[in-house]
Amino acid sequence: DNRLFLTPGDFPARIARFCVSTGQKAPEGHGEIVRCILESLALKYRYTFEKLQLVLGCKLNRIYIVGGGSHNNLLNQFTADATGVPVITGHPEATALGNFMLQLITLGEVGTLEESREIIMKSFRSKTFEACLLPGWDDAYERFLKVLKLSASSGK
Repeated sequence: DNRLFLTPGDFPARIARFCVSTGQKAPEGHGEIVRCILESLALKYRYTFEKLQLVLGCKLNRIYIVGGGSHNNLLNQFTADATGVPVITGHPEATALGNFMLQLITLGEVGTLEESREIIMKSFRSKTFEACLLPGWDDAYERFLKVLKLSASSGK
């Protein structure tokens, strides 16, 4: 969410600069940069998932990912591992598919929203990523929270 990442530009250099400015080791090479991005996204998903549960006042037991993110198996596994709940991927064109199903409901071709969901579930495969409760994600999350606070307090 840092404003440093809001505009196009040299993201590897920006990531390195952000890491150094928040007391972290800058990633080196493409592999470390990609891993840094994916782990950061998974930890942000955990942060948002926890906040959502607080707002709703209930415990959620899975996460659905649709759209382009549904193609990234490593991100989806990291998300399951970071959050401790299964991640279920949906169709990459879920928005268009949902729009189409609502049009079918409006035209009377499909009876209910539940029926449209059933049609979609039978028509397209989903993939489930189970959480592997690996050590390290909780420590990474604590470091992530510290970086969030540091970034917010410094205005970066």
